[in-house]
Amino acid sequence: MTTKKQAKAQALKRQQAYEERIAAKRRKREHGIRVTAIVVIAALVLGGGLAVLLVALNNDGGSDAAASTEESTSEATSGSDMDVDVVSGWAASAEPPDPSYAEDRTWTATLATSQGDLVAELDGAAAPQAVASFVALAEEGYFDGTECHRLTTAGIYVLQCGDPTATGTGGPNYRYGPIENAPEDDVYPAGTIAMARVGGDGESMGSQFFIVYEDSTIPSDSAGGYTVLGQLVDGTDKVVAVADAGTITGDTDGRPAKSVIVNEVSVS
Repeated sequence: MTTKKQAKAQALKRQQAYEERIAAKRRKREHGIRVTAIVVIAALVLGGGLAVLLVALNNDGGSDAAASTEESTSEATSGSDMDVDVVSGWAASAEPPDPSYAEDRTWTATLATSQGDLVAELDGAAAPQAVASFVALAEEGYFDGTECHRLTTAGIYVLQCGDPTATGTGGPNYRYGPIENAPEDDVYPAGTIAMARVGGDGESMGSQFFIVYEDSTIPSDSAGGYTVLGQLVDGTDKVVAVADAGTITGDTDGRPAKSVIVNEVSVS
């Protein structure tokens, strides 16, 4: 079995390969910018503007740094194809890991929680983008120490986790889609693990996922259903025990009264 240390080493290799692709794209884009600048310089030389333009072209700080910051902000919010530096792992990336990261295979994920271990099989063939994201984040410890922040006990029966802020609004810098592997009949059997998203937006998935502890019919919306990335093979009873304790407020939708802390997630 792959150890956490080995998994992190493998994740680092994938991350380095990703950064190399990013750098290659950036060099290509910058080359295009330089070519454009040369053409403009040539035009301005004819008009007597050479001295001013040479100063601007050789200025690698100042205005260039400001432009880079604005580019990063726009990419994080709009999800464009432009590239930014990865500061600290996948969570800081403007783009999710490539679906190939899921390796088109079944992964075993063990969630060591305060209520006991939950063991899941993740289908990298049926939901490659979702599994790639989950595996990459898990390998870097993104889920470690997070709290499952939402429990529903009527209509649909799910425990929602994966938000490091435990507010329902947190997640990595990137968002992704489209929806993968959603059931055609809108039925999510007990043990299903699926990705949470914004209603009506199939491109809004991040790190939050929900565990179905009792068969639930969750109607599709204008964007479709919900990406199913895997199935619990052990531990559904532990989620049921959490559900039996209800929410803190006694409402049918809220923070679980029995706290669920995800201490560590390992994948192999």
